[in-house]
Amino acid sequence: MRKKTQDVGFAICIAAKREDDLQLWKVYQILHDEEAEEIGCLRVIDESGEDCLYPARRFVIVDLPAEARKQLLKAARRKSA
Repeated sequence: MRKKTQDVGFAICIAAKREDDLQLWKVYQILHDEEAEEIGCLRVIDESGEDCLYPARRFVIVDLPAEARKQLLKAARRKSA
């Protein structure tokens, strides 16, 4: 099932732990999840390729220009294929 573009965002990881599937300072795709947000988390597509919940305080949400957003989404699709 294809995700709606407005349900997908991007964030930079500013704090990672050894046991995480995250890389510090990397841009990650995030999925809109109201329940996760209510408990202070983000649903992130991490290095495993799966969406996992991580504390929101470990990321900075970035608002990207349309062209950059389009290119990142395209790259994410190629990576998951």
